[in-house]
Amino acid sequence: MTTTPPPRHVARAEREAYGRSLRDVVRRIDHDVWTTGERDVLGRLKAAEEGRLPDVLPFRHGRMAMSPFAYLRGNASIMAPDLMALPHTGYFVQICGDAHLRNLGAYSAPDGKVVFDLNDFDETCRAPWEWDLKRLAISIVLVAREGHASEAVAKDAVMAMVRSWRETMHELAELPAVELARYSVHRFEVEGPVGRVLSKAEHIKPLQAREALCAPALPDGRHRFVAADPKLRRIPDEEAELVLGSLNEYRDTVGPSRQQVLDAYAPYDVAFKVAGTGSIGVHNYAVICAGNGPEDSLILQVKEALPSTYADHGWAVPAQHDGRRVAEGAHRMQTSVDPFIGWTTINNRPFYVRQLADHKAAIDPEDLRRSSLVEYSRVSGETFAKGHARTSDPAVLYGYAGDAEKLDRAIAKMATIAADQVTADHALLVAAIGRGEIVSADID
Repeated sequence: MTTTPPPRHVARAEREAYGRSLRDVVRRIDHDVWTTGERDVLGRLKAAEEGRLPDVLPFRHGRMAMSPFAYLRGNASIMAPDLMALPHTGYFVQICGDAHLRNLGAYSAPDGKVVFDLNDFDETCRAPWEWDLKRLAISIVLVAREGHASEAVAKDAVMAMVRSWRETMHELAELPAVELARYSVHRFEVEGPVGRVLSKAEHIKPLQAREALCAPALPDGRHRFVAADPKLRRIPDEEAELVLGSLNEYRDTVGPSRQQVLDAYAPYDVAFKVAGTGSIGVHNYAVICAGNGPEDSLILQVKEALPSTYADHGWAVPAQHDGRRVAEGAHRMQTSVDPFIGWTTINNRPFYVRQLADHKAAIDPEDLRRSSLVEYSRVSGETFAKGHARTSDPAVLYGYAGDAEKLDRAIAKMATIAADQVTADHALLVAAIGRGEIVSADID
């Protein structure tokens, strides 16, 4: 087998043949394993939290302890070595790196249209496509169990996801490169779970983020953030000035047309904001900017970008700037990218910048039961296929996956085993909290 993939401009048949040859590296049926060896789960958790803000870490533990799926949302650093130990074909794509059902959702595209796509790239890097697909599959099983679905439904949902990924690769391999760059998710039921997420995002008021975070305007007409501990808090003036000053560097990382828009906004207030689950403990700021009068507000998120956990575990060369890595990962995988995504540096720490909650909405696991779970899993498979295809060769990936269900069945079996492991890991965290070894607090 040749070790170098053929270039994209050669005939599709040759590229598919290369993909089929990768079955000699790892047979499709051999993706059914989940082997971890000895694992220090709590040690991995503590190692991943080194250097984070200690006063908010109890909220991270509290969120992770809520359920096995909630635990998975925060365990990318714990699961990374397990994924890296699994067999893979050696064919690399841009991965999300923290694949799970809550890291897809709806948001506003640059033209104002609400779209559905991947929406989290904190762990993105170039790596085996299998890592995204397998972590996503594990999350499907955990969501199925949380919704009291049967193991048969969970298996069907995983197989629907992988099948959709395969079939989408077949379709994308036929598209001209410019059409692939424009491809967006389109196969979903309007009344189904994806349709409901899009509808939820469309009904978000333009000023909802400001209304949720800020007080009514003061006599100067400007709105300012109101402390709502522990989720939102005021910060010292010196820290706020550093954040505001960093936006000059950030401006240079977006295109000229977006620089022109940013120049119409004046940033004036900053607050620290707790975000997500896995990200709790990093420096994360909200910045409000006034545009065409004080009622025209733009709120930016300025979030610290830690190294990808896969780089931490020796997979890739650390990025020169992790904020840039995150922003460029979004550009590579998303069809419609936040027009204001960029990066900056504060106190020698890398950050990325984007709009905060611009018509952003995600699925609630409670909405995913039986047929809804299967449909959402299918659309998730299409979405990840699109992201992977944009950064590799879909003909190679389709050549490997093929038309048979061998890969679907193998990953479904793996996901069940791994979900049991995640559930056991979650129990270890809960027990450690009970012993007082890990401090937990409720933020919700």
